Amino acid sequence: MNSTENMVLEELRASEALLEGHFLLSSGKHSNKYCQCAKLLQYPQRAEKVVSVVAEQLKDVDFDMVVGPAMGGIVVAYELARQVKKPGIFTERVDGEMALRRGFEIKPGQKVIISEDVITTGKSSLEVVKLIESMGAQVVALCAIVDRTGEGASMPFPVYSAIRLEFETYDSAECPMCKQGIEYVKPGSRNIK
Repeated sequence: MNSTENMVLEELRASEALLEGHFLLSSGKHSNKYCQCAKLLQYPQRAEKVVSVVAEQLKDVDFDMVVGPAMGGIVVAYELARQVKKPGIFTERVDGEMALRRGFEIKPGQKVIISEDVITTGKSSLEVVKLIESMGAQVVALCAIVDRTGEGASMPFPVYSAIRLEFETYDSAECPMCKQGIEYVKPGSRNIK
């Protein structure tokens, strides 16, 4: 790890954002580790410091606005937009589908960055991509505090992150914590069972 990654890891640890236990992830998989970036984001100075790592990576990227998928992307998108001096908006679920509300607009031809707290499978981000493209705008990159996509994962856009972390994940039938009878916690915001 380089000094920047060490700083980000230290900020995640200091804010108690790195959790251990038995977690049901938004993907439906299970893990013994979870990164709850909301714990980091409750401290504006920590958020500013960590998100600045992503903002620095974007200095040569041409884009017009930052969009964060609710819930995890709202604060991250705001802070990233503040640092790069671009508009920052968010999507939210309406009847289970990502939508723009609150008078937010994305105009045809605009270049958009999607910003999340954690990218694992990219499911929320890819839902937002579909929405943005349906409005005639172009997604140029995905951003996150934590990139958990794993080695060999393929995203259709460049991914910029403050840190890349790999946690083991399991299908429920193969989960060692389930086999031990340890109940899981579902910390994410997507409704899954």
